[in-house]
Amino acid sequence: MDHAGKHALVTGGGTGIGKDIALALADAGAEVTITGRRAAVLEAVANGNTRIHPQVMDVADETSLRNGIAQAAKARGPIRICVANAGIAEGGPFAAITLHDWRHTMRTNLDGVFLTFQAALATLADDTPARMIVVSSIAGVRGLKNAIPYTVSKHGVIGLIRGLSEEYMRRPITFNALCPGYVDTDIVQNQLPGLMRRFDVDEASATEIIAKGNRHKRLLEVDEVTAAALWLCSDGARSVNGQTIEISGGQV
Repeated sequence: MDHAGKHALVTGGGTGIGKDIALALADAGAEVTITGRRAAVLEAVANGNTRIHPQVMDVADETSLRNGIAQAAKARGPIRICVANAGIAEGGPFAAITLHDWRHTMRTNLDGVFLTFQAALATLADDTPARMIVVSSIAGVRGLKNAIPYTVSKHGVIGLIRGLSEEYMRRPITFNALCPGYVDTDIVQNQLPGLMRRFDVDEASATEIIAKGNRHKRLLEVDEVTAAALWLCSDGARSVNGQTIEISGGQV
């Protein structure tokens, strides 16, 4: 799989799934812009890798996002691979969610993807092939209790890629969503202390509780999501468009 000469953009590329996808794309020859809010985290990923280019950018801030993507395109050309990965996962009972909580999640998880795709598409000529991928979640295809804003935002990005796949049907661009289950990343690891206190269990047992959310009862590894992303970027997936790729060990 050769992406030499292509410019890829990965939002939230400093950690977890985004970091792994960015490194894999760089290994495949792409020039990869990784974005996030923390310069030190991005620079640590780029350290020693001449194909990784850090760009401080906040997807929840329209000015920051549009300026960041414009700067990246000016430096490395049109964005032929765009992975909208940046997002937040905050939970709590529905009755306790404030409008501020709701808007905070939507601004990052839904508005951020809308703006990322719009800005990335603006860098492309009409005949330029491109791949647009959003990292959604199993929460985008089913409901998760105590995570209503997150669930709604992840359903929303699936509606976005489906609509875009129709609107851009006559152009050589595909729009798809990855819907992983529970992946062994910092987001999951950060939930463990709370589960340990809540259920009075050790770390291994808390991990098992989360892993039960996947059909095969184990946490996913990031490379499983990365492999799906790289396939969607390949020429072999050129007719895969407007789809949700569910990665959770079984049927969701």
